[in-house]
Amino acid sequence: MSIAPSTTHEGIDQTLAGCVVLITADRRSAELTAALTRRGAAVRHAAALGMVPHIDDAALIAATRDLVADPPDTVVVTTGIGFRGWVEAADAAGIADELLAALRDARIVARGPKARGAIQAAGLTPDWVAESETSAEVAQVLLDEGVHGRDIVVQHHGAGSDGLDDAFRLAGARVRSLVVYRWGPPPDPAAVAASVCAVAGGEVDAVAFTSAPGAAAWLDAADAQGVTDLVVERCREGSVVMAAVGPVTAAPLVARGIEPLVPDRGRLGSLVRLIVNHYGGLEALETAAGPLRVYRGAAVLDGRVLPLTPTGLEILRLLAHARGSVVPRDQVLAALPGDSRDPHAAEVAIARLREATGSRGLIRTVVKRGYRLELALS
Repeated sequence: MSIAPSTTHEGIDQTLAGCVVLITADRRSAELTAALTRRGAAVRHAAALGMVPHIDDAALIAATRDLVADPPDTVVVTTGIGFRGWVEAADAAGIADELLAALRDARIVARGPKARGAIQAAGLTPDWVAESETSAEVAQVLLDEGVHGRDIVVQHHGAGSDGLDDAFRLAGARVRSLVVYRWGPPPDPAAVAASVCAVAGGEVDAVAFTSAPGAAAWLDAADAQGVTDLVVERCREGSVVMAAVGPVTAAPLVARGIEPLVPDRGRLGSLVRLIVNHYGGLEALETAAGPLRVYRGAAVLDGRVLPLTPTGLEILRLLAHARGSVVPRDQVLAALPGDSRDPHAAEVAIARLREATGSRGLIRTVVKRGYRLELALS
């Protein structure tokens, strides 16, 4: 199961030190993981869907040869990864140059920035880009222009046909469809089930989504585990943040009452910056030992990740949540393993926590009452 967190390490900055981020994507997950871990995050991975490639599909190559022999006047590119896979398949068959030459003479329409980037990487220039990343915008623009008598090739995304083919055919166009990959079942269903339970249980700070089908599949897994209401409640209270690469990806989350973070530009780099800026902008608790932030997986004091045990982290979370007020000894005892009621056990746990923080004055004992954090003077 791939739900276990990767190891954090020193990087270009440590804004996400202590944050547990769940990645639900299969494709480009390594790139996303690297970008987050460089900023200090502990990353968990549970792909909600898998990808079934068609790069070696004889039908795809046959359709590509047909396109080269009979070039279209319009090409609709719906996904960056699909377009790249198409060019790679053509290259493997020895016809990439012919394919690019045929596309160069066509009007190329991109369904969003990622599709545009893949087109440009192949040395081509898109003639129009649907910034909303929706097939509906592509259909509206082309149908408003009029497609009667036009020859249109549509490269479909992983979910298959999305209505473009039928809309263009009904308007009198000749339509040829190309599917380079399709969404399939998750590579590790147990990891997906574990991930939704982890979010519901408060073990995760942020969840990153890179596709609408992936977001919908992850929510379906939450339904299957009976934890959807808990997930939505944690989102509403702000204890976990959902982040979607674009508005289309965000739509399944919004439909469930979740308001995710969405970057202005639909790219992975923008998604990472959005998560970094969100956590970097959160107000820290100003203590006598410096700014304190307590996340799901770790705590950061004055820019330093504290070497805490799970018990120590939970006690520090209680103290931070109290924001300088007294935490009764009974609450500290309840956070310890077992069911000890011995006040000495609480004293020992606090002593270990003080040692781990490196500040003897951060945690004060309030005689006969409990413990509190020493806050900075305002």
